[in-house]
Amino acid sequence: MARGEEQHRNPKSNIEIAQEAAMRPIIDVAAEKLGIPGDAVLPYGKYKAKISLDYIGSLAARPNGKLILVTAINPTPAGEGKTTTTVGLGDALNHIGKKAMICLREASLGPCFGVKGGAAGGGYAQAVPMEDINLHFTGDLHAIGAANNLLAAMLDNHIYWGTEPAIDARRVAWRRSIDMNDRALRSIVNSLGGVANGFPREDGFDITAASQVMATFCLATDLKDLQRRLGNIVVGQTRTRQPVRASEINASGAMAVLLKDALAPNLVQTIENNPVFIHGGPFANIAHGCNSVIATKTALKLVDYVVTEAGFGADLGAEKFFDIKCRQAGLQPDAAVIVTTVRALKMHGGMAREALKDQNVAALEAGFANLQRHLANLRQFGVPAVVSVNRFTADTPAELERLTELCAAEGVTAVVADHWARGGEGAVDLARIVVELADSGKSKFQFLYPAEMPLLEKVRTIAERIYGARDIDASSSVSDQLEQLEKQGFADFPICIAKTQYSFTTDPNLKGAPKDHIVEVREVRLSAGAEFVVVICGDIMTMPGLPRVPAANSITLTEDGRVTGLF
Repeated sequence: MARGEEQHRNPKSNIEIAQEAAMRPIIDVAAEKLGIPGDAVLPYGKYKAKISLDYIGSLAARPNGKLILVTAINPTPAGEGKTTTTVGLGDALNHIGKKAMICLREASLGPCFGVKGGAAGGGYAQAVPMEDINLHFTGDLHAIGAANNLLAAMLDNHIYWGTEPAIDARRVAWRRSIDMNDRALRSIVNSLGGVANGFPREDGFDITAASQVMATFCLATDLKDLQRRLGNIVVGQTRTRQPVRASEINASGAMAVLLKDALAPNLVQTIENNPVFIHGGPFANIAHGCNSVIATKTALKLVDYVVTEAGFGADLGAEKFFDIKCRQAGLQPDAAVIVTTVRALKMHGGMAREALKDQNVAALEAGFANLQRHLANLRQFGVPAVVSVNRFTADTPAELERLTELCAAEGVTAVVADHWARGGEGAVDLARIVVELADSGKSKFQFLYPAEMPLLEKVRTIAERIYGARDIDASSSVSDQLEQLEKQGFADFPICIAKTQYSFTTDPNLKGAPKDHIVEVREVRLSAGAEFVVVICGDIMTMPGLPRVPAANSITLTEDGRVTGLF
């Protein structure tokens, strides 16, 4: 029996497959696949390494390869497999003789121990060493959290000593962070216990993946740019409502020191020993959802095809990838892949999860509206797309044939891929079509809105043109805050929407492609270091909580020290 069929019939867990991988020393992968000299590879053990920033700086004159974005429909409990497709496509491109590599985000401990699982792919399309990648990895997220909390400590110390500029403790804008789902820390009061401990005030924590330091880190182009951006972070206001920046409380230099080593991108490999950069990890439902600019731009100098992903569905991840990351980094995407499954489309069509194994072409047709909306949205950005259908054993020929027909009617090709079970070999057809699209010159990339559009109109444009909304519901306080930001010099910043990933609306239970709904704008936060404005919509939280039965309940060590239960 072929490996693919065996994996479909008697599937091994992702961690079992990863632990069986025949990894190569990362210094050999760097040299043989990317041509990186040994003195530019900074090993973290045998199978992980960072690439020297000095070496990265030497690549500036090289031409860029083609940039391919992998995105998806709105996620469902049925599963789509976007990261798995990203890894499988990278392996498949190498399988057909192309020089390609993959760029992914780092995993947050919150989802790993919560509900989502890991962030290294799945089946035989994984990045390894999987346990390391999904847990502490090279310590980047810890460094980002430490830099965030150093700024918080220096801010409260600044207030305690009454140092100029005098910050109004009622208008502190900086929150602490921790890389864990912990709802008890969403809203707290700090500095209790008397005069020696400072001035009590309301405070709170965001998960590190949603912190402004994470976004700033991921959008910086080098150490100099990182320190500039860190210095621009607005931590609060004076009593006359003048913004106070991190540079004004002398915090940005020390923060940059903590992040100096972390800024170098991390190199690992796939199960098939192809190179992967995994660097930076902002969430897409509450941040901008892309790996670091440094990793992506470096990869484009090293290979002919770079496959990267944006978090969650195209309405959140792809829109932010285009309007925030590509705008700030000067990137020009050449092709896009939208990941879907028959199962997920049937859920969007109203089918219950427990019934998904049954054939239901009508539910598939109804749920296709979600994929159709995402395809239409990508056309607004001028990026040609292909649909990748992850195969499940319960998919029937009638369902797959109908999905192919529906995609053809939209002018796109649908490819059934089996990289989860067969690795790169299972995505060869997808790889060939992606190469054809990327090399065709058909991409006419453009942003959704111009930088000079007023901030409130940018929010409305995203809601109407991407989410299918009739309008937005923004209170006068939200409108006033956006106007104030414009007056303070932030008018040209792009918008980063924070909302549920499960729906085009702010209601996670509304599947398919709802239209004419109202997007409720609840709160505005300035991310001056990341150079965008966060607009929080609906009930989304910047500090997630653990589910009733967290994944951590099943994660443990065997007697010989192996990790089990992790994804």
